[in-house]
Amino acid sequence: MSFEIHLSGTVKVAVVEAVPTLVADLVASGITAQNPTLWGADAEAESSIRLGWTEAVSVSRPLVAPIIELRDKLRAAGVNHIVLGGMGGSSLAPEVITNTLDAPLTILDSTAPGQILAALNDRLETSALVVSSKSGSTVETDSQRRAYEAAFTAVGIDPTERIIVVTDPGSPLDKSAREAGYTVFNADPNVGGRYSALTAFGLVPAGLAGADIDELLNEAEAISVELAVDNETNPGLVLGAAIAFRSKLGIVTDGSHIVGFGDWVEQLIAESTGKLGTGVLPVVLEPLSTEVTADYADTQIVRLVDNAHTHFDNHAREGEILVSGSLGAQLLVWEYAVVVAGRLLGINPFDQPDVESAKIATRGLLDSRPEPTAPAFVDAGIEVRGPAEIIGSATTVREVLDALIGTLPEDGYFSVQAYVDRVANPQLQGVRDQFAAVTGRPVTFGWGPRFLHSTGQFHKGGPAVGVFLQITETAPADLEIPERPFTFGELIAAQAQGDASVLADHGRPVVTLTLTDPASTIETLFAAIAR
Repeated sequence: MSFEIHLSGTVKVAVVEAVPTLVADLVASGITAQNPTLWGADAEAESSIRLGWTEAVSVSRPLVAPIIELRDKLRAAGVNHIVLGGMGGSSLAPEVITNTLDAPLTILDSTAPGQILAALNDRLETSALVVSSKSGSTVETDSQRRAYEAAFTAVGIDPTERIIVVTDPGSPLDKSAREAGYTVFNADPNVGGRYSALTAFGLVPAGLAGADIDELLNEAEAISVELAVDNETNPGLVLGAAIAFRSKLGIVTDGSHIVGFGDWVEQLIAESTGKLGTGVLPVVLEPLSTEVTADYADTQIVRLVDNAHTHFDNHAREGEILVSGSLGAQLLVWEYAVVVAGRLLGINPFDQPDVESAKIATRGLLDSRPEPTAPAFVDAGIEVRGPAEIIGSATTVREVLDALIGTLPEDGYFSVQAYVDRVANPQLQGVRDQFAAVTGRPVTFGWGPRFLHSTGQFHKGGPAVGVFLQITETAPADLEIPERPFTFGELIAAQAQGDASVLADHGRPVVTLTLTDPASTIETLFAAIAR
C-alpha cells in the first residue's frame, strides 16, 4: 500500500482541467528540484529556504540509528515514558505518527496549568522530555522546559539526562542546550515547521516513544519518485488541484488505519494557504458530522479510507475525494499537494505573516499586566465578554450565542477556540457538533494555545468570513514558571486575550465565555447551545 486517490463529480472535472497546466509548467519536478520561482517573485526569497522537506527521507536517514541508540539507553536506565513539549508542527506530526504506530507519547502542547501539572505528576521518575522548537524561542516550549527542569531537579534527577532538545542549528535553544550539556538533535533549517513531519521534529519524539521510524521513511520513499514526475496521474498534482477547488475542505477519517491525521493536515493547509484574504479552510470532521451530508456549495469533502477505489465502489458518495495509503506516503503526498494548491491559489505556502501578531499582543499583555476586563454579565457561572454590538441587552449565554451566530455570513464559518485543559475536559470538544447543527455552516474547533500555531494564521489572514467563540477557564490550580515573572495561568490568559484583540482589530466578531468552574459549567454551556 502506497497511495491511492479517487475523484468523482465536479471536483474530478475541476482537477482534469487544472492538472495539464501543472504538468506543462513542470511543477512536480520543479518542487522536487527545489525551484523557488514556482510561487511568484514575492515568494521566492522564502521559498528558496523552505523546500528542504522534499529530500527529508534521505537527509533524515542518518538520524535513525542515533535515535534508536538513545531510546535503548533511556530504556536501560528505566526511562519508559516520553513526553513531548512542542507546538504546531513540532507536536502534531509526532502525535499522528505515534498514535498510528501504537507508540505511547504524552503530548504537552498547552500552557493550561492543569495540563502541565498532570504531565509533571505522571511517572516523572521514569520520564524523559523532548523539547522541540524550530526557532528555539517558542514561549510555550520554553515554559514547559523550565517546569520540567525544576521538577527533575526537585526529585534528584539531573535534567541533562532526561531532556532531549530538537531545534534548528544555531538557534538560541541550540546554543544554550549544548552549553548546559543536553542531548541535541538538529533539524534541517530549510524546512518550515508544518512541513517537518519527516525531519528530526517528527522522528526524534516518535522514535524515542517506540515508533518504527525507519519503516515510516521507507513508506515515504516508496511514493517519492511518483511525486517527482510531471504527468497527469501524479498524486501530489491531483490532490493539490482537488484541495484548491473550494474554499473549505472537510476532512473525514472513515476506515483508515491512520489515527488523528486530520489535526496534522489541518495545520498544514490552514497555515500554508490562509493569507492575503484567500485560502482553504480545513474542517476536521467525523463520518456523521453535519457538514458531511449538508452539501454546502463551498465545502469539499475528502475522506481518508482503507482503500480509495473499493470504498467508492461499496459506499459511493458522488463528488468526494477519497484517499488511502501508508502513513509515510500520506505525509509526503499532502505536503506536495498543499504547495501545489498554493500555486493555484496564487499565495506563498511557506510564510505565516499573521502568526506573529498574536505573539506580540501576548507579550504586551504579560509586560503591562492590565487589570482584567470585567465581564458584561455572569450567567450560571459563565462569564461573558464581547463587543457591545453583539452583547447588546443580553443577560444569558444563549442570547449572546444567538447574537454571535447571527453575524455569520452566508459563506462564513464558526470557530470555537478552547483555552481549557483538554486532558481534564475532553468532552468540551462536543460543542463543535452542536454548533454545526445550530449554525448550518462549517464549524472548526481548536484547543488553545495549540491552534495559534495551526489555524491561527487562517483566522487572521484568510477570508474575513469567520465568527469566533473563545472558551476560557478559571483553572482550579496555577503553576509558577521558573525564572519568569508570570505563571502558566497568566500566560494562557494573555494568549487568549491577545488573540481576541488581534481578531477584533481585523474586524472579526469575537465573544469570550469563561467557565469559572469547568467541572460544573461545561454542561451548562452544552444546554445553552442546544436548540
